[in-house]
Amino acid sequence: MRKYNVAILGATGAVGQEFLALIAERQFPFNELKLLASKRSAGKVIEFMGKQYTVEEATDDSFKNVQIALFAGGAASKTFAPAAVKHGAVVIDNSSAFRMDPRVPLVVPEVNPEAIKEHNGIIANPNCSTIIMTMALKPLYDLARIKRVVVSTYQAVSGAGKEAIDELDDQVKALVDHRPVEAKILPGASLPKHYQIAFNLLPQIDVFVEDGYTKEEMKMVHETHKILNDDNIGITATTIRVPVYRSHAESINIELENSVSVEEARRALAAFPGVIVQDDPENMLYPMPLFTSSKDEVFVGRIRPDHTVANGINLWVVGDQIRKGAALNALQIAEYMINHKLL
Repeated sequence: MRKYNVAILGATGAVGQEFLALIAERQFPFNELKLLASKRSAGKVIEFMGKQYTVEEATDDSFKNVQIALFAGGAASKTFAPAAVKHGAVVIDNSSAFRMDPRVPLVVPEVNPEAIKEHNGIIANPNCSTIIMTMALKPLYDLARIKRVVVSTYQAVSGAGKEAIDELDDQVKALVDHRPVEAKILPGASLPKHYQIAFNLLPQIDVFVEDGYTKEEMKMVHETHKILNDDNIGITATTIRVPVYRSHAESINIELENSVSVEEARRALAAFPGVIVQDDPENMLYPMPLFTSSKDEVFVGRIRPDHTVANGINLWVVGDQIRKGAALNALQIAEYMINHKLL
């Protein structure tokens, strides 16, 4: 098998580290590997697969002789994606910079792989909560089309970075020790106010943008329309940060255009690649973040009819947002390109 020169931008962060773990686990066919980061992280040594790699400061020239550039996300994507493409690399980007660009495919490989071949050097990874949701929506969409979606998310603090994880740790310890709690990160480090996340829920992820919705909520609307190539689906979202370390959960209410039984829905979901149905209420079996963390699949349970609307179904969906919601999805795009000779 041909091997490829790979660069990881943001190699020292949570998604960058997950890229490395998955490359090793999945035996991704790489030849040379460049680990790139900001000037602050340059010089750090990372041991990977028996070899030591020194993290380099990212520059425009970092992408010479690179075929696959995996971007972990952040503001650096806008700066370096054009340079990487200019050097001949295909960029698979985890940031929001290019997701809604009509020239850039927005891809979940199990859902819309046909979009990959339309790229012009950049392929966008959707938002983590969108990826997890569309994995559950697609098999039902194929069964009966979807008229409307109401989704509420319960998103882990790791979605806000290592600093948010550390803040939850510190706050729990402070409360146990009866010390004052400090809040400096959540809902967002750049926001004017910060609130305790330990033993609390925060009904704000990202900034408010329109009609009282947050940017995170509108991402789920617009990105889902683009991925499913259907702007007619009514979608409304409420996104919540919860004191869970890893793995996002979503309560999804779906109104289908045609009647589908719960058993038909269950079979379609179970047959869909990358989905595991965990739905046995009599035995109290259902997905939970505690057991889905570090797993590749999206788990679906609590499958039941919504008796208040025609053709309504409720789902409870849980997935690791660092794996399938970020690094794994991007790596699967690269694997698809290799397997279909698109590189």
